[in-house]
Amino acid sequence: MKQIGAAGFIITVDPNIGSEQVKGTTLTLQIPAIILNNMHASSALWEYYNSRTVRGRRGQAVVFAASARILDGRRATYTGQAPIVASYSSRGPDVNNALLQTADVLKPNVLAPGSSIWAAWSPSSEGDQYINGQSFALMSGTSMATPHIAGIAALIKQKHPKWGPAAITSAMMTTADRTDSSGAPILAQSTNQLAPATPFDFGAGSINVTLAIEPGLIFNANFEHYVQFLCAVPGVDGKSVRQAVGVECPTNRKFWCSDLNTASVTISNLVGSREVIRQVTNVGHMNERYRVLVREPFGVNVTVLPPVFKIRGYASRHLKLIFQATGTTNAYTFGEMVLQSMMHTVRVPLAVFVGSAVRS
Repeated sequence: MKQIGAAGFIITVDPNIGSEQVKGTTLTLQIPAIILNNMHASSALWEYYNSRTVRGRRGQAVVFAASARILDGRRATYTGQAPIVASYSSRGPDVNNALLQTADVLKPNVLAPGSSIWAAWSPSSEGDQYINGQSFALMSGTSMATPHIAGIAALIKQKHPKWGPAAITSAMMTTADRTDSSGAPILAQSTNQLAPATPFDFGAGSINVTLAIEPGLIFNANFEHYVQFLCAVPGVDGKSVRQAVGVECPTNRKFWCSDLNTASVTISNLVGSREVIRQVTNVGHMNERYRVLVREPFGVNVTVLPPVFKIRGYASRHLKLIFQATGTTNAYTFGEMVLQSMMHTVRVPLAVFVGSAVRS
């Protein structure tokens, strides 16, 4: 197109091929262009083009009257639905490591911008021949969401220099948005449609950098907690843990992977009931009073103790969550624990797979 002197071009869906939307389209171009990746937009363009084109007896174009303008491409277009989980975004709990499939960990953690991101690119990179030598590129994928998260983590670390990775992750998760810009539930792309997103689509939700800097409460974890988690992973023996991290597994009591003090609770096989302990830390200097609200996963009764609590500035306290199965689900169901004060809202996703309602 550049060689023939075109001012720009448009790629449309061919109506003779099919109506399925083309997903994951990524192009970096040296002249203006647009991709219409669905039949509705493509048909509208062809309808306009044909209505402004005079054709001869053999169907050839005789007069072209259709016109187009190239506007400033740096202007963002807002549909009102953002964010939407892309079809190619990572999902949970599909884990390649068989040992971790029952490790009671929620993945992904949080949702961040990652589709059609215009960003700096190394001219010497050999990753894509079409972008070789360019200083900027338009890309999609986890590699585009990652720098957004890294930048937000840097802002949080600047505000709270003593926070470690677990505290920063907690702040991102507990303050994430569960609704889109219009206030409707976040949607996720599936094969051919949009469906309400679940924690296996967006983790704790869409990241909100303003709220993440001042989360109110955090769920912190240290080296000892991660060792306990490793020792609780099914199929992992104490010798392997000792060789990997240099310390022995604790023997004073039995640990579940769900005991890891994260800003989410996942139980991959609930049999009867289980108690889960979470420790929250007030990261502000003000004393606060929190009320606990619970949206229970289907097939599970959830009790949180205490249901109301006071916590001093920079203090910590424990919460006990009791999960009681009421019926076998044979699938993950989702809920949420919300800790509400006058100044902060702390949200914790719950994901539970009920294996059996009665402990054998």
